[in-house]
Amino acid sequence: MGETQAENQNPILVTGGTGKTGRRVAERLVNRGESVRIGSRTGSIPFDWEDTATYEPALRGAKAAYISYYPDMTFPGAYESLDTFSKIAVENGVKRLVVLSGRGEAEAVRCEDVVRANGSDWTIVRGAWFNQNFSEHFLLEYILAGEIALPAGDVAEPFVDLDDLADVAVAALTDDVHIGRIYEMTGPRLLTFAEVAAEFTKVLGREVVYKPMSHEEYAAALEEYGMPSHFAELMEEVLDGRNAHTSDDIRQVLGRPAKDFTDYIKDAAATGVWNV
Repeated sequence: MGETQAENQNPILVTGGTGKTGRRVAERLVNRGESVRIGSRTGSIPFDWEDTATYEPALRGAKAAYISYYPDMTFPGAYESLDTFSKIAVENGVKRLVVLSGRGEAEAVRCEDVVRANGSDWTIVRGAWFNQNFSEHFLLEYILAGEIALPAGDVAEPFVDLDDLADVAVAALTDDVHIGRIYEMTGPRLLTFAEVAAEFTKVLGREVVYKPMSHEEYAAALEEYGMPSHFAELMEEVLDGRNAHTSDDIRQVLGRPAKDFTDYIKDAAATGVWNV
């Protein structure tokens, strides 16, 4: 999908429009009858966070933008890219910006602040760990192997479902009541990774265990797989208990409770994603 057209409408630019959150946001906007421009390297108007020359063409004529920075707001260069992008957006009349951010990440807050400082009508959507990391991202292989090996200790996390997060992002993109708000996206309860493994064991009917690792062991494992060491640093930052609390913002925005982790497992399992 490059750009969908709706009569007499300027498009909403969805950066990361083929990714986990952007794809869901774009689908929901299209279903609402909105014109959507997919911001990706392969889009009809190519967009690449690493190439600032692509920013203005992608923003031209848009009425709003969903900002999902790749690979993560904590990575070097993110602040500068978001500063440039938000300035170009506002200069081109695209003041309505909805920013996907990380929960409990100091560098992500700095990136939020620069978007807010550049004169946009902003909404910040801070996500906890995504449920879909277990089915659409790096933890999928862990579940298939039956072992979740992470340096998380007994820290609890309020895992959030991306369908809920996308619904909130779409509400923010299409209703001015959300301008100037910071929303914390969490599920309805806290789970340690040992409890997560137990949930998978119960629903899948095969054993999934949690294997705690030290941060040094995790960093070494990432290096072995050719992954950036920054992932280990980020894990150490966010898995220290700072995010071990839930928020009611999903209910406040959507008028319904956030999806429970067990329901996520049941729905995803029905697709066969964890069949071995």
